[in-house]
Amino acid sequence: MKKTIRIYLNAPITIGFVLICLAVLLLDFITNGTTTRLFFCTYQSSLFDPFTYIRLVGHVFGHANLSHFMNNMLYILLLGPILEEKYHKKMINVILITAVVTGVAHVFISPNSALLGASGVVFAFILLASVTGREKGIPMTLILTAILYIGREIYTGVVSQDSISQLTHIIGGISGAVLGMSFKDR
Repeated sequence: MKKTIRIYLNAPITIGFVLICLAVLLLDFITNGTTTRLFFCTYQSSLFDPFTYIRLVGHVFGHANLSHFMNNMLYILLLGPILEEKYHKKMINVILITAVVTGVAHVFISPNSALLGASGVVFAFILLASVTGREKGIPMTLILTAILYIGREIYTGVVSQDSISQLTHIIGGISGAVLGMSFKDR
């Protein structure tokens, strides 16, 4: 008897997010960065500029280069399907809320630099994944994950001078933890 292998769409929100990020990366390459600067990175700009509001969400889709894209998408593809199975359509809210919160925080705290990439969403997913079992109280996995990941980001932010926004990682992680603790089971 011949066995057929079936491929199915197990995590449409996760896969959709990854495909949008890939399309934005390709647009960045084609337009030599113009589309990314205009729509997919956030920075301080006029509140009267409608693109300011688009960028507050759009920055999570833009990436500086292929390596930056690959690093974020590997985490998204690892964690997204697991989270999507548990939280289903709430995942869109996690992505959007994390994008806006990290974008607004960045504009106020680091107004002289630009922010792009899905690392805030990655950290939201990491902390969201650790809240499993929250019905019984605050899960120990959440506490340990928060200490390790957020502690590392604070340490890295103090010790190194790189172009990585540790603040976005921390705020993204806090967003994921708070959202996860607030979700009711399906």
